[in-house]
Amino acid sequence: MPAIEAHHLYKVFGRKANEGVKRLKAGADADELKKSGLTPAVIDASFTVEEGEIFVVMGLSGSGKSTLIRMINGLHPPTAGHVELHGENITAATGKDLRRLRRERISMVFQHFALFPHRSVIDNAAYGLETQGVGKEERRRRAHEALELCGLTGWDEHLPSELSGGMQQRVGLARALAADTDILLMDEAFSALDPLIRRDMQDQLIELQQKLGKTILFITHDLNEAMRIGDRIAMMRNGRIVQVGTAEEILTDPANDYVAQFVADVDRTRVLTASSVMEPPAAVLGAEQGPRAAHKLMREHQLPAMFVTARDRTLQGYVTENEVSMRLEQKNLDGLLKPVPDFASVSPDTSLADLFGPAAETPAIAVVDDNGKLRGVIPRITLLSALATQTDAEMAAALSAPAPDTGPAPDTDETKEAVRG
Repeated sequence: MPAIEAHHLYKVFGRKANEGVKRLKAGADADELKKSGLTPAVIDASFTVEEGEIFVVMGLSGSGKSTLIRMINGLHPPTAGHVELHGENITAATGKDLRRLRRERISMVFQHFALFPHRSVIDNAAYGLETQGVGKEERRRRAHEALELCGLTGWDEHLPSELSGGMQQRVGLARALAADTDILLMDEAFSALDPLIRRDMQDQLIELQQKLGKTILFITHDLNEAMRIGDRIAMMRNGRIVQVGTAEEILTDPANDYVAQFVADVDRTRVLTASSVMEPPAAVLGAEQGPRAAHKLMREHQLPAMFVTARDRTLQGYVTENEVSMRLEQKNLDGLLKPVPDFASVSPDTSLADLFGPAAETPAIAVVDDNGKLRGVIPRITLLSALATQTDAEMAAALSAPAPDTGPAPDTDETKEAVRG
């Protein structure tokens, strides 16, 4: 069962909001509703967040992402649609049940820290436990453990004013972790921080997620942040979710021109991984085979070297054509099998940026899983080809086509939004 399920959520502000939803379902656009005094903030949003996933909702200011997260935790009742947390309909919950769900299932990390200035760091971190009715000794113990996880050992009795912005945000994160809820909602949690501190907090979040396996719904307007931390990303525009996918899927297969413009300047080498570009090896030699079989395969496929695997695909090493051709009468690979250098063997999630060094040293890189099994290979030419954002034909057409004389581009809202993207 998914941790979070959003089913056809609509949020329309203004009188006759329900009538506005009916008009949207009938095909009316947002501009038509605005002329009637209605503001459609979220339009037909559906998605699921799996257990232990970091799901990022990404969009520009005014796209509806903050309204969406407020419907997830029950602060904004949807005009239409509903939200389920582990199968429980939070939209139908009221009063005591809704407060219970917020205390026991959901923790929030806010953009501007939301710390109590008169409380110590540990008492701020323990606040969620206090609202749950946990005794003082137990909540301070759990808060202290959460502060240690967030790198704040020794700061328990300090006041928030004595901490830097990044440290204050760590307190907010520790408070959410101490409450030990299943789900963390993070609304622009790092956007108020300086770039270097922001990156440190992203690293901290990824590290904590690997340890704790929380379900995280993260809101951001920063595409690089979304692609760095998100297992999956929902792209929002004008209240609608226009695409949901992994960073790789959004980068390589954008759903429309808007998404394509958004990702045009993304550093592909930081998003794409070895698994994105690896291909099945042209030929692989079994460890039980001999030089004659190796020689035949390398000649057929015009390979100067070949990886050797055991029967279960565990990588054993490699052999070269030059050495094999001199020992064709030998029955096995004794003395011919060389270990694959560390730099020439990478995991599937290695970023392309980290492959250029190895590619300069070897004509092909082996991609192996955690069990040492060969999953694919990356020839040097394949790595270079993966960096292209346009085909040669597209580039040639763009260069040869005469530019139409249409005068200056209109200064429309759509143009401004595209430029901001």
